[in-house]
Amino acid sequence: MQIDDFLNQIKFSEKYDDNDYREINHLIEFTKSISYLTYQSIYLIDYYKKGFLFVSNNPIFLCGKSPSKVLEDGYFHYFENVPEDDLKMLLEINDASHKFYESLPNEERLNYYISYNFHLKQPVGKPVLINHKLKPLLLDKNQNIWIAICFVSISSQKRSGNVTFKSHNSIVQYNYDFNDKKWEVIKFIELKKREKDILLYSAQGYTMEQIADWLFISVDTIKYYKRSIFNKLNVKSISEALIRALELDML
Repeated sequence: MQIDDFLNQIKFSEKYDDNDYREINHLIEFTKSISYLTYQSIYLIDYYKKGFLFVSNNPIFLCGKSPSKVLEDGYFHYFENVPEDDLKMLLEINDASHKFYESLPNEERLNYYISYNFHLKQPVGKPVLINHKLKPLLLDKNQNIWIAICFVSISSQKRSGNVTFKSHNSIVQYNYDFNDKKWEVIKFIELKKREKDILLYSAQGYTMEQIADWLFISVDTIKYYKRSIFNKLNVKSISEALIRALELDML
């Protein structure tokens, strides 16, 4: 497997030089600033140069390496640290997502992002299942992705996959079916305001009695909302629910 296997669908008709890259230095600095404020790993992909522009110092994505080493390795970081089965899956996701992206109207392409799970090998212990979100930041004149930002966090799921395309302008999402090799339209999972409040209070360690007092509702009502949250998110605990809600951008 080679880098071009992931990038050969993107055809750039224009050339970018040092002046063009000086223009996007503000993106790198902005991303660096964001990385100081989040627990997630963040990095920037440059599809034109087929590498990375920035890698944050958060260890989730680094696999025991330094940010500068991962920045230097670029796509080889995936080849070295993603298990073979997941690497093949990433290639399928890449092909399917490019076809989906090309089907979008040009004016909608910056609104969508893709989310999926895969394993990363670690210096010690088993590979860790991570959630990976990728969103285009800059497009070329032909509406190809030039620069994309990626957010990496620990996944709340149990296995690789769970591939989803979403837009902040739409009430639906698109889930990829690996068996039928197609995208399925799924309505957004939504949490009510009261469910969000209870989830956040619970995640902070407050008891059901305390939450009930603050929200002026009964403990039984708190239990009802918790069951509803768990059912909607297909989880069994508040910690899992919080991670899942963050993955789905519900909070």
